[in-house]
Amino acid sequence: MDTILDRNTQHLYQKIADNIEKLIRDEILKLGDKLPSIRMLSKEQGISVSTAFQAYYALEGKGLIESRPKSGYYVRFNPKKFPKLPQKSDPDDVEISISVNDIVARVYKDLDAENIIRFSLAIPPMELLPVAKLNKAIIRAIQKTKNSCTNYEHTQGNIELRQQISKLAFNWLGQISENEIIVTSGCSEALVICLKAATKPGDTVAIESPTYFGMLRVLELLGLKAVEISTDPVIGVDLDMLRKSISKFNIKACLFITNFNNPLGCCMPDSNKKELVEMLSEFDIPLIEDDIYGEVYFGTQRPRTCKSFDTRGLVLYCTSVTKSAAPGYRIGWAIPGKFIEKAQSVKVAYSGPTATVTQQALAYFLGNGRYEYHLKDMRRMLYKQCLQYIQAITDFFPDDTRVSQPQGGFVLWIELNKNIDTFRLHQEAIKQRVSIAPGHIFSLQPKYRNCMRISFSQPWCDDVERGLRIIGKIAHELKGN
Repeated sequence: MDTILDRNTQHLYQKIADNIEKLIRDEILKLGDKLPSIRMLSKEQGISVSTAFQAYYALEGKGLIESRPKSGYYVRFNPKKFPKLPQKSDPDDVEISISVNDIVARVYKDLDAENIIRFSLAIPPMELLPVAKLNKAIIRAIQKTKNSCTNYEHTQGNIELRQQISKLAFNWLGQISENEIIVTSGCSEALVICLKAATKPGDTVAIESPTYFGMLRVLELLGLKAVEISTDPVIGVDLDMLRKSISKFNIKACLFITNFNNPLGCCMPDSNKKELVEMLSEFDIPLIEDDIYGEVYFGTQRPRTCKSFDTRGLVLYCTSVTKSAAPGYRIGWAIPGKFIEKAQSVKVAYSGPTATVTQQALAYFLGNGRYEYHLKDMRRMLYKQCLQYIQAITDFFPDDTRVSQPQGGFVLWIELNKNIDTFRLHQEAIKQRVSIAPGHIFSLQPKYRNCMRISFSQPWCDDVERGLRIIGKIAHELKGN
C-alpha cells in the first residue's frame, strides 16, 4: 500500500482509511480480497495498532470491508458497483401555473405521529447537531448582550452575525461585506424576499426538474409561473435547454440549487456555474441561488457558488444553518446583489427583524470556530451513512433500481421500474410506519411517478435497515415479482 501523505491535515487513521478506500474504488483491492492484519498494517504504515484498528473500523462502518471471525478483514463492497444512476430528466417544454399543495399535504400529514421511520424528511438528526455548544452560545448571548436580547434587532440583521457570515463566504471564494447581507428567518424567507425583489406576479421562472417541492409552493404563493429545465443527476441543469427556454418563454428569473440539489443530489461543476452566470448576464436575467447544502460536502473542498462568478449583482444568494447546525434557530441569509435595496424593503414589509437571541448566539458560535469543527464530523458521518443506505438499497430493492450518488447533502433520488407508482408505495409504507417522499411532489408534470426521495440523514441502526427492507419489499410487490 502507498504511504499516507499530508498526515497533519486529518486524523491519521482517517487518511489511512481514505487511502484504502481509494484502492478499493480503483479495484486494486477487489471484492473478496483479504486485507493485511491490523498488526501488519501497523508495521507497514509505521503507526500504532490502535490507529490501524481505527482505520479498519472506519471502513467497516461504511460497509466497504468486513471482519470475519478468526480470518481477518476482507473487501466487502466497492462504491463503483453502485446501481445505475437515474436518467437525465426530460420535462415537457411548457410553461405551467403552479399547484402542489394538496399532494404535499397528503404525504406529510402523518409525520407528527410517533414511531415513524422518516425517510421523507431532509433534515439533520439531533445526534449530529452541536447542541451543547449552541446552548452555551445562547446563554452567553443572554448574559452579555444589552437588554438580554429582548430588544428588536436591526432589520438587516445583527452586525456581528453579518460579519461572521462575510467570513464564511471566503469558503466559496466570495468577497462579501456585512452591508451586502440580509439576515432572514431561514432559507425559505430568503428565497421569498429575493424572488419578490427580482420578479412580479405573472412572471415565468426557470427551475430544475425535479426540484424541491418547497420551491414550487413558494412560486405558487407569489403568483409566478414555472418552466422546468432538464437536469442531469451528476452535473445539474442542462444549459443548452435553458438557453432555448429563455428565448421561448420570456423567462424573468432562474431559481436553482446549484450544490447538491434536492432531490437529485447533483452538483453543478464550477465551469458550468461560470457559464450559467455569463449566459444570464447576457440576457440580464437574475439568478436566485439556493446554496443551503453547500457546506455539507463529502469531498476535500467546498464547491464554489454561482455568486462567486457574479460581477453584475445579478445573483441573489440564499442559504441558512437549517441543514448544517441549528434547524430550530431559523437563521438564514440573503446576499441579493444589486437588488439589495428592494430586498430590504421586502424584508421590512414581509416580516421585520429576525429574532435577536438566536442571531447573537449564532454570531458567538461562528466566531469561536466551532462551526467548521462541527461540520467536519457531520460531513464524515453523512458520507458514511450515504454509502450504507445505497448498499442497503442495492441489497433490498429490485435489480433494475437506479440510485443517485450525491457528493453532499442528505438525500438519494431513486428511480424504480415504470410499473411502480411511488405514491401508492408511500401509502403502503406508511401503514407500516415508514415514510418516503414520492416523486409526484417534485414536479408540476407527471414525470416522476416511479421515483422517490429518501433522506439518509438518520444514523444507521436496526430501524433504518428495517425501514429500507420494508420499502424494498413493497417495491418488489408493486413491480410484480
